[in-house]
Amino acid sequence: MQKWLIGLGIFLLALGILWPWLAKLPFGRLPGDIHIEREGFSFYFPITTSLLLSLVLSVLFWWWRK
Repeated sequence: MQKWLIGLGIFLLALGILWPWLAKLPFGRLPGDIHIEREGFSFYFPITTSLLLSLVLSVLFWWWRK
């Protein structure tokens, strides 16, 4: 458990340091992401981004198990 927590901390630290560059990537603004904006209301559902992230994580976990 300690190794997992240390690894998670290092990952979050790296993510925080790299955030200015990661924010410029097109994730979250892909075609297929639903964004509705009206007066006094905004709705955003990143369905394409979620599917892509799920696919990448599934492949990584599959590779890690082998």
